[in-house]
Amino acid sequence: MMPDSLSSLVPALLQRDPAACVGWRADQPLSNAWLLARVHAWSALLAGQPGRDYALYLDDSLEFGAALLGAWQAGKTVWLTADTLDASCAALQGKVDGFLGQFPPQWQPLAAPGDAATEATTVPPPRALDGDFPALVVHTSGSTGAAQAVPKRLSQLASEVAVLERMFGDRLGDAALVATVSHQHIYGLLFKVLWPLCAARPLQALSVQYPEELAQALAQRPSVLVSSPAHLKRLPAHLDWTMAAARLRAVFSSGGPLPEEAALAAGAMLGQVPLEIYGSSETGGVAWRQRAAGVAASACWHAFPNVEWRIATDAKQGEGALEVRSPHLPDAHWLALADRARPAGPQAFELLGRADRIVKVEEKRVSLDALEAALQASGLAEQARIVPDDGARMRLAAFVVLNQEGRALLAAQGKAALNQRLRAVLAPVAEAVALPRRWRYLDSLPLNAQGKTTRAALLALLDDEAAALEQRPRQPQWRELERGEQRLLLELSVPPDLLYFEGHFPGSPILPGVAQLDWAIGQARQAFALPPVFREVAALKFQQVIAPGATVQLELLHDRAKASVQFRYLSAAGQHASGRLLFAAP
Repeated sequence: MMPDSLSSLVPALLQRDPAACVGWRADQPLSNAWLLARVHAWSALLAGQPGRDYALYLDDSLEFGAALLGAWQAGKTVWLTADTLDASCAALQGKVDGFLGQFPPQWQPLAAPGDAATEATTVPPPRALDGDFPALVVHTSGSTGAAQAVPKRLSQLASEVAVLERMFGDRLGDAALVATVSHQHIYGLLFKVLWPLCAARPLQALSVQYPEELAQALAQRPSVLVSSPAHLKRLPAHLDWTMAAARLRAVFSSGGPLPEEAALAAGAMLGQVPLEIYGSSETGGVAWRQRAAGVAASACWHAFPNVEWRIATDAKQGEGALEVRSPHLPDAHWLALADRARPAGPQAFELLGRADRIVKVEEKRVSLDALEAALQASGLAEQARIVPDDGARMRLAAFVVLNQEGRALLAAQGKAALNQRLRAVLAPVAEAVALPRRWRYLDSLPLNAQGKTTRAALLALLDDEAAALEQRPRQPQWRELERGEQRLLLELSVPPDLLYFEGHFPGSPILPGVAQLDWAIGQARQAFALPPVFREVAALKFQQVIAPGATVQLELLHDRAKASVQFRYLSAAGQHASGRLLFAAP
């Protein structure tokens, strides 16, 4: 079936069965009549507001959809932001006329009346919108630089909804949408709000946070999963996915390429190998692929049927930038992307990395993609990101998530030795003057709400004041003693030259409480499926000091229902510290 046109979606909603289910909020079904009432409430609220541009942030996808449609009916352009941090809101303040939804109180956000106040309200005749209507402003992810605002006309969004249904609608049928990603960016907005609303597919109002909840949600009814590489790479194999796989009709992934092994592993668990979507905030959807074991061609991308593509050949390298032209773009001109590509037959292309990831260091050309690939092939790293460090001279900073062998090497030989080992790994890839000068070893790469690691977030981890102390270890030597589903017992040996003894205190060094807390949080995140935000620590007590060279145990007890982890440090001398770590969704 073809979906209702996005420009006439609100009039089309009036023609649907008022009792039809548009989705669920905490297992409570919501009707088409409810959705129309909410659209009217937001439209009535905004119709009397001055100005045209309004920032919108809501966790609930159905309420978000109603607010978006209501704002459009009131002639407003909606600005999307990935979060409500002070810096993000301050950046929006000079560009919008007001804030809608769940922004902090200091930004005076508007909110529509509650459900009870709108159920009996008569909805006025809705209007179809012109394709040139300035519907939206989205922002780039900031993975390679500062986030940029990207305006979208309604016709651009409508063309995406139509082509998605054309390509995948028969496969999805009447399946319900379940998502692990936010609708506050273009991928989530299209796949979990606009497309299902236009195609009359019900959706889960809230994003799923925990794998256990995901398995349960997918098992309830025929479903489609809208996810990202960050989530799909971490699906726990020990969960029972049998019922979910029996009812799942498709899995979508976007935000970055999904490694082949992760795609196939997800397919084995979920019964559906993810359909990966390639695109960006600027281009919208461009191409798709679905990996198949042992089929090299499945690594290539197939353009959407309404997207034209070509490659601007570089005479020196024989490969060049990918260029696209489509109704998803603001005009009919060709747009050069930052990705390099080469043809893979008449209908497909292979991506070769980003052109903007070729940098010059000391006049030497260096591929950041090649450096990262070498680190990940070293046998010591799970993930690696290399970015140019801000400063008067170009230099590189490496951020590495070590695997078990890498962590053992760091604990046994220290950071200086590991730095030297990894620089040797990179020696065949780049000349010595162009290798990373700064190294950070992380428990995990920082991710934003889009599941992406931004350059700004990585650079924020650099601490210039600690540069002179980088040779000293920051972690104890860890040894696992016992592991269960909800309990983990570790032994840690504290190096005498641990960085955190510096200045704490001269002549009588002791392990700072903040280091103990940080270690407990880091180990808890590795051991258990926890919400992304650390909220607070409760009942924190420090009973005995931990001295250089000490060997102690760390016990972690996970309470999934309360999203908390009880921790305590203990040894033959007794208990050293204890507390309860509390986590929450963003």
